[in-house]
Amino acid sequence: MLYANTGRAQQAAATKQPSNFSLADCINYAYLHQDSVKNAELDVKSAEYKVKETIGSGLPQVNGSVSFQDYLKKPVQVGPQNFNNPDPNARLTPLAFGPTQYTNNYSLQATQLVFSGTFIVGLQAVKAFKELSQRSLSRTKIEANVNVTKAYYQVLVSDEQIKLLDANIKQLKQQLDQTTQQNKQGFVEKIDVDRLSVQYNNLVTNRENVARSLTLNNAMLKFQMGMPIESELILTDKLENIKLDDQAANIVDTTFYRNRIEYGLLETNIKLNQLDVKAKRAAFLPSVVANAGLSTVFQENHIGYLYDAGYPFSSIGLSINIPIFNGGQRVNQLRQTEINVVKAQNDLHNAENGFKLQATAARISFFNSIQSLNNQKRSRELAHEVLRVSTIKYQQGVGSSIEVTQAQTALETADTQYIQALYDALVNKVNLDKAYGKIN
Repeated sequence: MLYANTGRAQQAAATKQPSNFSLADCINYAYLHQDSVKNAELDVKSAEYKVKETIGSGLPQVNGSVSFQDYLKKPVQVGPQNFNNPDPNARLTPLAFGPTQYTNNYSLQATQLVFSGTFIVGLQAVKAFKELSQRSLSRTKIEANVNVTKAYYQVLVSDEQIKLLDANIKQLKQQLDQTTQQNKQGFVEKIDVDRLSVQYNNLVTNRENVARSLTLNNAMLKFQMGMPIESELILTDKLENIKLDDQAANIVDTTFYRNRIEYGLLETNIKLNQLDVKAKRAAFLPSVVANAGLSTVFQENHIGYLYDAGYPFSSIGLSINIPIFNGGQRVNQLRQTEINVVKAQNDLHNAENGFKLQATAARISFFNSIQSLNNQKRSRELAHEVLRVSTIKYQQGVGSSIEVTQAQTALETADTQYIQALYDALVNKVNLDKAYGKIN
């Protein structure tokens, strides 16, 4: 028992080993484990089976049947008593015609589609349907990529925010300790200590809130990856290694929208509607089916003699179905599908303009966020300098504690705004790449 428990403990510990993942690792993990991606892959597999199903409808169809009948009470027929000279005024009498008591029939039927326009078009349609499912899989992967990337950046930014808060807390703790010591020596008033204590406590509380948010952000990242929430995940990428070049906003490609997976989906939708038109037109053509049959019948009034002799028969044939008139239904169905093609083309044209608008908005948002980020970086530097000068002046007795407190508050505000600007820049970069079809 001790050996078994030890083995289970070692196995449990092995399964809880932390995962050190880069952003690329997280994205690849999502491709393999995210349920939405797995369902999209199943849709592709289902489309492959749909192709095989459609092909199978054009292959020979063979069916067998077996029937057995025991007439507990045989049916009778009525007729004149004298067939050679029937009396039209005489009543009919039941006659002993009818089937044998026992009948056993074995048959084998085979059909082969020789020609059908709708079948030919159907083969083309299911291949387009498979293409649609494959593009839908690509779109699902792109969405997973975007969601994981944004969640990854959120964790990195939250971690950076904690580092800034820790630095501020450390600096403020030193200042609080110095001010407390000076108060004990009678150099500063108690209100200066209280003012710094309030600010310090608020900063510590803020740090605790951000730490809890970091835990939540980490769980959100694992959710987007399809990773169990209880797993331990360590991120290896660093913020300083992420390139945020504002030159990325200067994109001159005018046909970028063709790289969008959504554009490809709309093109496939047009193709399916066009094939639907072809199918409706093919419904005006005849269809030809060849058939063959083989049967054997056993008949006897005594069960013991039923299989003494069989009566086989066979047949071959060809059936041609020629559509002639059905009240104009086929024509009106054709007109409806032709309208659907025009609507799908209009949707594609509208989407093209929409993609251009999205790209313009994404480019402007990214450029603005880069400008804001650079401005917040300068603001942080200035806030640090103001706090440094205010602290020196206060220590030398030529400044007030209020100035120091205000400078500390300004630095905290600058840090918060910098963190928000950093996250906005990262997210807008992802949106820009998605808008221009750069995420595959």
